[in-house]
Amino acid sequence: MTDPQAPQRFDCATQADQALAAAEDAIAAGACIVLPTDTVYGIGANAFDAAAVQGLLDAKQRGRDMPPPVLIAEPSMLRSLATGLTADGLALAKAFWPGALTVVVTAHPDLRLDLGDRGDTIAVRVPDHAFTRALLRHTGPLAVSSANVSGRPAAETIDEAVEQLGESVAVYLDAGPAAGPVPSTIVDLTGEPRILREGQLTREQLTQAVPGLFGDDA
Repeated sequence: MTDPQAPQRFDCATQADQALAAAEDAIAAGACIVLPTDTVYGIGANAFDAAAVQGLLDAKQRGRDMPPPVLIAEPSMLRSLATGLTADGLALAKAFWPGALTVVVTAHPDLRLDLGDRGDTIAVRVPDHAFTRALLRHTGPLAVSSANVSGRPAAETIDEAVEQLGESVAVYLDAGPAAGPVPSTIVDLTGEPRILREGQLTREQLTQAVPGLFGDDA
């Protein structure tokens, strides 16, 4: 007899409709899912459900001092999450979203988000992955961190995610091997723009797209 609590696994290419429905149901129920992104696999939960986000952190064996970023489906959704956005910040998002750019912004004070000890900021990204953006249109913003136990390599295949996270995840969405371990580039836009982590996007690429973004650039 099949365990009703056992994780479900779906192939995103051949079972897309079932995968989307199961993932949406799991998120609505406050459970975690593993989903593909344009970098590595991620573990996701409803960004507006504090208990679900804590479940994500518990699955990763990670503390509240490392709150997960939030993935959104469309660049236009950034305005609903953040305040104090500048023209340069919006231009940066327009240039590289969907893509491997994460921006740290000041969260709207009335947002009911408990992602951990984040202060008044939130990290946001639009992934360059069609299936995942379709999922985000169904679920709304998701808190998403790399699919791994803290201290271990991020999962680049669904089997690696299953091996590490097991039954702490309700639904696994298999989209084949991930693009690779190089993470997104993180830019802090809460004050003078600064790079917190250089990943797939280089400083040169950022300044070519938005000249004068960094005040110390000649």
